[in-house]
Amino acid sequence: MNTPQADPEKRKSRSLTYELVDQLSTEIQNGTLSSGQKLPTEAAIMERFGVSRTVVREAISKLQAAGLVETRHGIGTFVLAQSESPSFRINPSQLSTLHDVIALLELRISIETEAAALAAVRRTDANLRVMQEAMSAFSSAIEEGRDAIAADFQFHHEIARATQNNHFADMMNSLGSQSIPRARLQTSPAIDATRLAYLRRVHQEHESILNAITAQDAESARAAMRTHLSNSRDRHKKGASSHH
Repeated sequence: MNTPQADPEKRKSRSLTYELVDQLSTEIQNGTLSSGQKLPTEAAIMERFGVSRTVVREAISKLQAAGLVETRHGIGTFVLAQSESPSFRINPSQLSTLHDVIALLELRISIETEAAALAAVRRTDANLRVMQEAMSAFSSAIEEGRDAIAADFQFHHEIARATQNNHFADMMNSLGSQSIPRARLQTSPAIDATRLAYLRRVHQEHESILNAITAQDAESARAAMRTHLSNSRDRHKKGASSHH
């Protein structure tokens, strides 16, 4: 495990940030937090989710970057209207079966393979930093036996952003963290040895993708992403839906 940060507190707060981003963005997307509504105060969010002020501030700045909220100085943070135009949406009920999950992975292979190649060519140093952060959050989550879905989705989302083409990031936003297969097909939150080995392999696959993007090698990035998502699809095809 070669995470650049040795400080476990820092890593923990980073993965809490991603979990909070995931929960708040889900509430914005499903309308629990509606357009134009003011977000609760930092203190209220801290209280509700049991996180520090730093985590709340970092989460809000990530929601701003994703175009979900805007902060009006001295007034508060407000939910932005999500596009009213018909947009690509995956309804959670469409992901309730193994067949649906495999179908979505086929779609992700086509989109994200190309996104990885574009990200390799266009990524900035800032893009690389946030991808590395998401990957470190994923790694610490699995080693500590916590849910790594938010960090996993964040990693893929940051690659979409690094294409510098908003359509890729918007598409990933529409898919949401529900597009991470084990988010739908998990019968028990317990991490057993088999599942841990699988998640560690996912982490290695993420590292291969990031290494290729860092090296600005579009072909390798494309191949690494295709391998990663194809492995996931093939595992689900074997029907091992509840024994990760």
